[in-house]
Amino acid sequence: MKPLRIAILGCGNMGMAFAKAFLHYNLVARPDLLLIGRHTEQCGRLSGQHPGLPVAELSPAVADYDVVLVAVKPQDFSQVAAGLRAVLQPAQTVVSIMAGIPIARLQRELQHRLVLRAMPNTPALLGMGITGFAAAPEVERSQLHQVENLLNATGRSIFLEDESLLDAVTAVSGSGPAYFYYIVQAMMQAGRELGFSESVAGLLVKQTMLGAYHLLNASEKTPDELIAAVASKGGTTEAALREFRAGHLAETLISGMKAAQHRATELANE
Repeated sequence: MKPLRIAILGCGNMGMAFAKAFLHYNLVARPDLLLIGRHTEQCGRLSGQHPGLPVAELSPAVADYDVVLVAVKPQDFSQVAAGLRAVLQPAQTVVSIMAGIPIARLQRELQHRLVLRAMPNTPALLGMGITGFAAAPEVERSQLHQVENLLNATGRSIFLEDESLLDAVTAVSGSGPAYFYYIVQAMMQAGRELGFSESVAGLLVKQTMLGAYHLLNASEKTPDELIAAVASKGGTTEAALREFRAGHLAETLISGMKAAQHRATELANE
């Protein structure tokens, strides 16, 4: 069977997270993974940072690769689309991890039909991400499975037949780590105000979050049941939850996530 060849356009944090995951799980051999630099200076930097990997500027050589992963910043896409359009071949699969750019626009600007759109999140940097993805109707089942295997290298993935749900993926899991960090930050601040040093407050909160996640993941109980197991009647947890409910914390979080979805839809239409 012919070895898979992958080219990555956009070698920032997310692009390189995928590159490292592909190599780690032997989904692609090092000589078959091309890092595409925007200019000579970036190519030189990439070569120094990743010795042994092929590095080149965008050129007709890209036509020799089966999958092209586009990981540039969304605002830079139109600038690089013309160059990529000139070298793409009809049988190549293009996978975009750019936020907010719909499949129809990708197909139009690249003049290419075999396009998939994916929305990863930053835990992909540790191989613990979750990626929602959708595909153009022209993408065949075998190509879909191939891309799913690649995305799973950075954690887990979920295929969505309805592309519009990717805006909701952006709101829930794409932006989700920031909500989590926001709550962690508030808990750490509370710990400092209650008298702990910054390091002790950080340890207490981070280990609590880690343990709570594993308990939630391993338990068959619902979040409500897990909350009830901690919050005894008339106790300390109940006092805290009463304040959260009075401040409409849950409603505020839900409202914020809906705002994120709305903004994702706006970006797709800009």
